[in-house]
Amino acid sequence: MAIRVMDTPELLSLNKFNVDEKEPHIRLDKSKCRSCQDRPCLVVCPAGLYRLDQEGEINFDHAGCLECGTCRVMCNNKGIQSWNYPRATFGVHYRLG
Repeated sequence: MAIRVMDTPELLSLNKFNVDEKEPHIRLDKSKCRSCQDRPCLVVCPAGLYRLDQEGEINFDHAGCLECGTCRVMCNNKGIQSWNYPRATFGVHYRLG
């Protein structure tokens, strides 16, 4: 029996997210993000949740967060104002792996 190899987007699509719309678990300080030269968050987030908009501002959507903390560790300009695990029953629910 052959093992089926799945790519990252396919694996991520199996996860279930219970999004807390009232209380995001990650908050950014946009003024510090603006002055950041390196912007590691754009490349280190395994879910690709940090993106540049048309004006060059960093946008972030906590809805698909994998709660790995990589952005918090790699942010060297203190752009992440707060990072906490989501409240009980909210966040990612892994279904495979």
